[in-house]
Amino acid sequence: MKTNNRMIRINDEIKREVSEILRSGMKDPRIGVITSVLKVETTNDLKYCKVFISILGDDDKKKEVMSVLEKACGFVRKEIARKINLRNTPEFKFILDDSLEYSIRMSKLIDEVTAKDNENREQ
Repeated sequence: MKTNNRMIRINDEIKREVSEILRSGMKDPRIGVITSVLKVETTNDLKYCKVFISILGDDDKKKEVMSVLEKACGFVRKEIARKINLRNTPEFKFILDDSLEYSIRMSKLIDEVTAKDNENREQ
């Protein structure tokens, strides 16, 4: 499905505002600097919005932060409605995205293989 310029602008604005809400609007200390918004996908009718979140840390920390975010959906929706003038304010669903951690792990593995390959060539 083709995304038009309006939806791209709305997604970018929602991403920016949700990031700001998570950084400074929420008082919960469990959501810290290690939580970041990677991507936002809003349906064309503005009823639903998927927010892809990256959380650096162990699995217990991820579960704890995702639990907090699921409980804070109403607060986030209220703040977005206050900050962005939309006809419909979407319902938010936070989705954990591990692609950042995966890419860091792959980068380390590639570096290790490259270092071993260089050692073998020198011998």
